[in-house]
Amino acid sequence: MRKLTYLIGATIDGYIAAPDGDFDFFTPFVTEDYAPALFAQYPETLPTPARAAVGIAEAPNKRFDTVLMGRGTYDPGLAAGLTSPYGHLRQIVFSRTLDPALDPEVEITSEDPLAVVRRLKQEEDGLGIWLCGGADLAGQLLPEIDELIIKQYPVVAGEGIPLFRAGFEPRAFTLTDSRTFQRGNVVLTYERAAS
Repeated sequence: MRKLTYLIGATIDGYIAAPDGDFDFFTPFVTEDYAPALFAQYPETLPTPARAAVGIAEAPNKRFDTVLMGRGTYDPGLAAGLTSPYGHLRQIVFSRTLDPALDPEVEITSEDPLAVVRRLKQEEDGLGIWLCGGADLAGQLLPEIDELIIKQYPVVAGEGIPLFRAGFEPRAFTLTDSRTFQRGNVVLTYERAAS
């Protein structure tokens, strides 16, 4: 069965972006040892234009072949005229208002995200499924998230968009890996704990 992974950057206090959606405050923490390590391990998580800019345009997808995005995650690229931000992946955007025919390389759906993910997990072939964001979609998909990879930056935001927007329902995860980088960034990997 395919696995759903929520791989996302966050502050120490659990915010993935400022209240207005901006996440440029993470940039000072992208150091010489950090970015290349992430590019090598997860090359498919860079938008297609960024892959070309850093010289990994032809890098094979290692972990994921499908990316899931909520409307808020998709919108910044769309505002810049980028309708297919991850052209090297199967792209699924959850939205009730976007035109499903916006770009033939992007599947825009208003279907229940849980139903879509459960169907994707049943596919026999393929790599993992990457949940790119955002908080609302992550909250809806929490019951199906198998793995969390949190790129934790050494900054406290105090307020912003949280990792998850969901009701109180504690779910246990087990830390399976951690990597620390020179500026204090930590990449934490968690697997859903056995019930």
